[in-house]
Amino acid sequence: MPDNPWWRPEAYAARRPALLQRAALIRRMRDWFHGEGFVEVETPALQVSAGMEVHVAPFETALSEPDGRFRALRLHTSPEFAMKKLLVAGEPRLFQFARVFRNAERSATHHPEFILLEWYRAGVGWRDLIPDCEALMALAGPELRWNGRRVPTAPPFEQVSVAEVFQQRLGLDVLAADAARLAAACRAEGLDPGGSDGWEDLFFRLFLNRIEPHLGLARPTVLHGWPARMAALARLDPDDPQTAERFEIYVGGLELANAFGELTDAAEQRRRFEAAASQRRALHGDDLPVDEDFLSALEQGMPSSAGIALGFDRLAMLAAGADRIEDVLWAPVAAAEDE
Repeated sequence: MPDNPWWRPEAYAARRPALLQRAALIRRMRDWFHGEGFVEVETPALQVSAGMEVHVAPFETALSEPDGRFRALRLHTSPEFAMKKLLVAGEPRLFQFARVFRNAERSATHHPEFILLEWYRAGVGWRDLIPDCEALMALAGPELRWNGRRVPTAPPFEQVSVAEVFQQRLGLDVLAADAARLAAACRAEGLDPGGSDGWEDLFFRLFLNRIEPHLGLARPTVLHGWPARMAALARLDPDDPQTAERFEIYVGGLELANAFGELTDAAEQRRRFEAAASQRRALHGDDLPVDEDFLSALEQGMPSSAGIALGFDRLAMLAAGADRIEDVLWAPVAAAEDE
């Protein structure tokens, strides 16, 4: 057992003000969504496919059927697939405080079980989500605190593209750069490019070490125009096919949210899923099944829409000025006995 488990009265008393602040923030956010005409939904954590992210490890389990057969299932890493099925079903504005699960993730800013606030609007583009974010993050208080910085939440947020920040900080045209050029940029920045790393690995080595720490320092930053190869479930920008209709929000160098102008083309989504599965097999030696039901829903016809996932626990952590995400969790997942 840890030396000072979270349930000891003195440990809990130290965390309780941040926990009450968290509870009040959830209430204010729910009120905001209801005032905007959203419906709160609930979707199951047990899914055939937890998600198709290459570097995210899901928790796996098995469902015992009444006839004695077992079926492999996974705890979702995001409620995205199920919520998009509800868009197809006809729900135009929906939100969820979803409990999600990601294995092999535990740090000051990560927890294996956490809350994603995810919401979708049908009939809008990705830019229409930015005012939502500005309104919701203002509900957390006049400022957010992280790494010794106080970042005001008052709008407008800074908006800058991936191409712009790479040019400003590194003098690099990242959209035109091949892997060799990114490797050279790593060496110029004193970063080891590795011997066999691909374009995406090199991109993130530069991004995580030289770009991300400088985002959202004076005010929250909306980082948009992600490279097309990182589109995931986002549409490509029709005005600039080198980029995707995707943005992320940063405060104090910490990512808080990830948004898409949603891809509605089932054939293109299948192609991306297959490419991600192939990459995952090469890197990790395992397979993640495709959610065929989700692809069938896309074939049925998902309306043009935009959606976003915001790390609620991280937002609560910054609102409270806490140093660790566990400081704003009512009952953190039990730590190992030697922690």
